Amino acid sequence: MIKEFITQAELSVGLEILWQAMSKDLNVITQKIIPNIVKDVKVIEGDGGIGTILLFTFDSDVSPVSYQREKITELDEVTHEIGLQVIEGGYLSQGLSYYKTSFQLSAIGELHTLVNVKIFYEYEHNTEEESAHPLKKSESTLSFLRCLEKYLLNDASR
Repeated sequence: MIKEFITQAELSVGLEILWQAMSKDLNVITQKIIPNIVKDVKVIEGDGGIGTILLFTFDSDVSPVSYQREKITELDEVTHEIGLQVIEGGYLSQGLSYYKTSFQLSAIGELHTLVNVKIFYEYEHNTEEESAHPLKKSESTLSFLRCLEKYLLNDASR
């Protein structure tokens, strides 16, 4: 059964700048945002829209897995929502049979954006780690958002 975990973050970045970074520039800036974790991101299929497949290559010193393929499953310019589903490697190599993250952005001021995050996941088998897993994964997602915010704020000040 697919489970859902919901969290959110308020970022000090305007909606359009954040949306551009997450929906259009993700493959270009991810390695710049978290270079200690992600060595490279390549578009291996698609044009950046729904169905596009991204290949994330991880630093071997940090991650127990070397790569993760993610597919863009949602991309709505009007509601500013993007969904990324892991289709190979990564979390699927760590006991999960399904893992998807959905981000929905909402302006809460000219220079602030609320990011609602939904993580959908399913384990291959019942494990003891199951109860802690969504919290750990949401912490890494929120950490990524904070790193993205820092990068965009530093980039905008140049």
